[in-house]
Amino acid sequence: MAFAPVNKGTVQGLLRTYLQNQHLVEQFKNQILGCLSASTELMDNVHSVKSRLKDPKHLSDKLRRKISKCKKENRAFDISTENLLTKVTDLAGVRILHLHTRQIADIDKQLRAIFSEQRISLVEAPFARTWDDESREFIKKLGIETQDSPSLYTSVHYVVGSNSRTTVTCEIQVRTLMEEVWGEVDHKINYPKTTKSVACREQLKVLARVTSSASRLVDSIFVTLDDHDKLAAKKLRRR
Repeated sequence: MAFAPVNKGTVQGLLRTYLQNQHLVEQFKNQILGCLSASTELMDNVHSVKSRLKDPKHLSDKLRRKISKCKKENRAFDISTENLLTKVTDLAGVRILHLHTRQIADIDKQLRAIFSEQRISLVEAPFARTWDDESREFIKKLGIETQDSPSLYTSVHYVVGSNSRTTVTCEIQVRTLMEEVWGEVDHKINYPKTTKSVACREQLKVLARVTSSASRLVDSIFVTLDDHDKLAAKKLRRR
């Protein structure tokens, strides 16, 4: 398959397009943040919310990696100045952090309600990257597609699009605080380039399992508390 030649100017043109429209990306990110914070039902299950815009250097690195991959696979590089704001779905990113696994059920329900009320379109069906079998089964029961994660990265993803004249997208990630610990360490070591240290890669695998065990312990604590409260309420009604 033949594909159009790509050169340095192509990446520079895409970066220029991003910088010229960065204010639109930020406006949509802020709209998402406003909708989230206004929902008391959602925030009851949320520990904290983080957000960011794509760093231009990181975007440049991402585009060059995509170009390189397309050349190796003899595929067309299909990102252009016309579709950049929708084709690269993580120019704006919002991360929702919560304490324990079961909260994702209510968070998913409230997010969908917000998107519907505000006419924010789901560009892609929600999906979860996970390596843990127990988490995978629980997430599947919520109707969320799961993808295997060999890197041990864990997060539920939503990609939403604006209803503005110029459509832009935003990626929303939902994960537990424990998963965030692993994610932040991995990001420091493996982004934008993967570490060549075999020892670090192996230690990250151990950290993933440790944080997964910690998440299960947190889950157990909240289940125990819920059972205790229900029993106490039952005894109170009997009096």
